[in-house]
Amino acid sequence: MNPVHAKYGQFALVREMLETADVIANFDMSRTRHIAKMISETGRVFLTGEGSSRIFPAKNFIYRILKHGLPVTAATDGSFQAAEYNLKDWVVIGASNSGQTKEIVALLRNLEKQGHQKRIGVTANPGTLIFDATNECILLSCGKENAVAATKSVVEQALVYQSIFTHLIGCECAQDPSKARDFAREVGGIAREIMETEYDAELIQKLAGSPMIYFAGRNDGVAEELTLKTNEITRKKSDYLEGTYLLHGVEEVMNAGETCVLINPFPSECQKIKELIEGRAGLNVIAIAHEETIFPTVRIPSRPGFDSYFQLMAGWNLLVHIGVQLGINLDKPVRARKIGNEF
Repeated sequence: MNPVHAKYGQFALVREMLETADVIANFDMSRTRHIAKMISETGRVFLTGEGSSRIFPAKNFIYRILKHGLPVTAATDGSFQAAEYNLKDWVVIGASNSGQTKEIVALLRNLEKQGHQKRIGVTANPGTLIFDATNECILLSCGKENAVAATKSVVEQALVYQSIFTHLIGCECAQDPSKARDFAREVGGIAREIMETEYDAELIQKLAGSPMIYFAGRNDGVAEELTLKTNEITRKKSDYLEGTYLLHGVEEVMNAGETCVLINPFPSECQKIKELIEGRAGLNVIAIAHEETIFPTVRIPSRPGFDSYFQLMAGWNLLVHIGVQLGINLDKPVRARKIGNEF
């Protein structure tokens, strides 16, 4: 989605996606060191938010915590459900791009009434309700988004959580600002290259004609977030198939001509997917991965800690290609709103 082409550059969504590369390159990892210390002392962190402000940022963080085996319990759910939990001994972090999300503000205010003193907000908008409802609020640097679909704010929210993770594990880049800056610039450059890559026109035409797009992958937020973005960007129906759910019965309701996008698929399951989903159900199956697969594969680079970001951005690029092919106004869905449920 190279912005020099008018078919892409006319959209705020594309410009904001590409601005994400600069958000990564300029992100300051040091600003969350004290929050990591708080979480380490408490041993528990609850990450909440609605829609895109929770799916990728929170689940990506939890995946990292579990994979690394840290002695920290991390959990996530929507804010109304979280209001039913006993969070007295948890650090609670609520992310809201707008700072006005009803569910999050209500939860944080309720915790305040209970005397909870470890409430942290993450938002892109200064002077909003979330500031008054928290003990501390991290203001993102990405700036306002004009497109309905959240992109650069989602990535910066995830970077806030990732920076906490790097401090928890004592990562070298968290201790050496110079190395951290160099690595961030490198990653930002790779992110831009991924998003500006042009995809095969025949492949895009086939996907644009697909009535349904499934995303299958780990429960780390990537495939699930792309499922939501499919609705907002391409106006197509979509579904997220967690882990190997794809191989456990859903083929009964799949139809030929639909599409399944595999995010970094488990190699041991690819042949079975080819036989069952592509062969018997008749779906178009493609993969977004760091290595070639037996399916048409969108190849992306790999860098420590940023593979999931690269997967997400390759998926963004794919969806933009489909939306442009369909002649959709990427910035203005008919019904979807920038703030899903405003206080």
